[in-house]
Amino acid sequence: MRPRRSVEPPVRPTSQNRINDQIRVPRVRLVDEDGSQIGIKASAEALEYAYSKGLDLVEIAAQADPPVAKVMDYGKYRYEQEQKAKQARKHQSQIHVKEIKLRPKIQIHDYNTKKGHVERFLNQRAKVKVTIMFRGRETSHPERGRDLLMRLAEDVKEIGAVEQPPLLDGRNMVMVLGPTKNAGQKPGDTNDAEAEDTQRSEEAVQGERGREDPAPPRDEEPHAGEEVPEAEAELPQGRAASA
Repeated sequence: MRPRRSVEPPVRPTSQNRINDQIRVPRVRLVDEDGSQIGIKASAEALEYAYSKGLDLVEIAAQADPPVAKVMDYGKYRYEQEQKAKQARKHQSQIHVKEIKLRPKIQIHDYNTKKGHVERFLNQRAKVKVTIMFRGRETSHPERGRDLLMRLAEDVKEIGAVEQPPLLDGRNMVMVLGPTKNAGQKPGDTNDAEAEDTQRSEEAVQGERGREDPAPPRDEEPHAGEEVPEAEAELPQGRAASA
């Protein structure tokens, strides 16, 4: 009978840094928790020094002679390292490659549908691999596939740039498009900030003009006892005689 394969249990990845009793070298260059150099100590003495502070002895430079060991809280150190790695993965940009396949004799309706898919992928900041598939005698006219690919590149040039020109690979012709800086932006995104700045500058100019132009003088009422010659000249003769 065929012997049964033994299934080994999964092995957890070991830490790259040896700590505490895992340090087997006779001597280490000891570094305190604040980064100060203590000097070359026996491993047992360095370990006892770390335990006296309630901390761990961590080998941070195994290739040195003697190896460098630091006194630290290893649990806190591992947590900080994991958080840094998580932040690095979060900010790392992932490049996705999508693929669209066309035929040299594609109809206009199908071409527009495929072009819409390419535009959607480019707006998602993904690269697009466009493949022309030749069959039978179509391989004798590769220029038709090249013309079709260049037509597609021209139609999406606002959001996509040719990263790999059309290349014939057996019965297929391949072209790669990459997103440009305009990919994924809405039509009004690029002009919103400029329009806002223009509006603010116009409001500032209008405010300065308002402060410079003095307000029109108000009609002042005559004080009691002042003569108003023009008003008296306009009074009828009858009223002037009675007065």
